Amino acid sequence: MPRLAATALAAAIALTGCAGGNEIEAGGEDDRFISGDGSSTTFEAAERVEAPEVEGTTLDGDTVSLGDYEGGIVVLNVWASWCGPCRAEQPVLDEVHAEYGDLGVDFLGVNIKDDETAARAYLSDKDVAYPSLYDQPGEVPQAFRDTVPPRAIPSTLVIDPDGRIAARVIGPTTYGQLTGLLNPVVVEFGLGDPEERPRVADQEASPEDGEASPEEGGEQPSDAPSDGDDR
Repeated sequence: MPRLAATALAAAIALTGCAGGNEIEAGGEDDRFISGDGSSTTFEAAERVEAPEVEGTTLDGDTVSLGDYEGGIVVLNVWASWCGPCRAEQPVLDEVHAEYGDLGVDFLGVNIKDDETAARAYLSDKDVAYPSLYDQPGEVPQAFRDTVPPRAIPSTLVIDPDGRIAARVIGPTTYGQLTGLLNPVVVEFGLGDPEERPRVADQEASPEDGEASPEEGGEQPSDAPSDGDDR
């Protein structure tokens, strides 16, 4: 069992209730979790509290702590392979991770209450590019319990370069929501211009080699979507 060390938060943020949403059962009598409604909260600089000191072993066998990411932004995502909403939001996390790597943003997953083999298979099947701590007991969510209900899965935290909690999402996040939480923090710490980041969607939409684009004479579908991102 990997060892995880955590200290209490420097100050508590009062929660007005539980995560809300549907109950998920992971198999054991104590493994009952809540899929939140995806609501988010942003904390202004003066309101932010220090994130707890978290350290553990990843599913790849490496030792990682939040302190390793000092000076950059960390997106901390709690997930499990048996969690349907976690699977649904994975493409969003992958896309944002790919776009924000040059803007000082790193991702760290936290796999909880899961079978290690199943968790590793999930990462391999989804081709997840960032590491995840294997936290079978769920100690990391307990360390963040004053900010996010420990039984809310998935949940996402944005931690600023000073190690403070800048935002949270209780439930599955969306592309527009997560980028909207990250952009102000990137600008606040002078890590670049988020508007100039490469867009994964644009790269996927570009014509393949040898295929004519509309400008080059290729046919334009009559029902082609208009510009804009409503994800």
